[in-house]
Amino acid sequence: MTDLDGTAVHEFQGKIIIPKEVELGLMHHYESGRPLILNSLRFPLSVIRTFGQDWYKLSNAPIPTVTLNGSLMGFIKKTAESELVFDETAAFPLTANEIHEALQGVKALLDGGIKNVLVFYYPRDWRIGEVIWTPVPENIIAVKEKYLSASAVTAVEFAKLEEQMLAEDVCMIFLLVDVPEDQLMAYQHTKRSNFITHEGVDKLFGAHAMADVLKCDLRHSVGAGDTELDNFLNGVGLALIVGGNELKFRGEVDTIRLRDSNELGNLLFRAAEFAAGKAHA
Repeated sequence: MTDLDGTAVHEFQGKIIIPKEVELGLMHHYESGRPLILNSLRFPLSVIRTFGQDWYKLSNAPIPTVTLNGSLMGFIKKTAESELVFDETAAFPLTANEIHEALQGVKALLDGGIKNVLVFYYPRDWRIGEVIWTPVPENIIAVKEKYLSASAVTAVEFAKLEEQMLAEDVCMIFLLVDVPEDQLMAYQHTKRSNFITHEGVDKLFGAHAMADVLKCDLRHSVGAGDTELDNFLNGVGLALIVGGNELKFRGEVDTIRLRDSNELGNLLFRAAEFAAGKAHA
């Protein structure tokens, strides 16, 4: 199981790429016949549009994928027309009360005169993708140009925004407040950025849910991640912490720190060789 951004894929000159070492490691891993689960904050449409085709060439089979911080999971599959689609297996959307509570925090900021607020929300219907709301209609074009991944940018009235969000299943909300920390001190529990999912839902929750779908035991798996959101590392047998972040996660059996994705690719390659050797033995 692996996180994506910063762990297995990187941005280079505006394009998301799979580093060569990771690609070789993944090829060897897939050849060993073992499943590999993607566990990411990204939404399905983003995975498909950025590096989905390249990853599918490596897997050559449906890719089990946990998205939106554990709240939407399924398989990225290829249709008869060679188009990639997302086939949902489980979803854990926010309740109406959770959506209302999140938006009440936004309303408090707006009432306090803070307009540099963006609400990103991700419907359960993966085809919709990412929707961004700004309270300033004049900012729509600038937001579109900055966040090219967005399917839509809107500036409807706040009451209409809440009505729209409550009318559909929303799996995750991301709040982004572009003001100095000292201005936020007056607003309790407010952060400059905040990912909101249904209570108890995170990457570890999603990891267990997908493991149940695949009928595998996380304690017998290897997991790779690079940020504090990658808490599924506490559920795997061997945790691989990629990069320099001082994360406190520990695998059930052992934990290894890797400098970068190149070392991750090399480890995947060697692990597949080891597994193949044991199978032949």
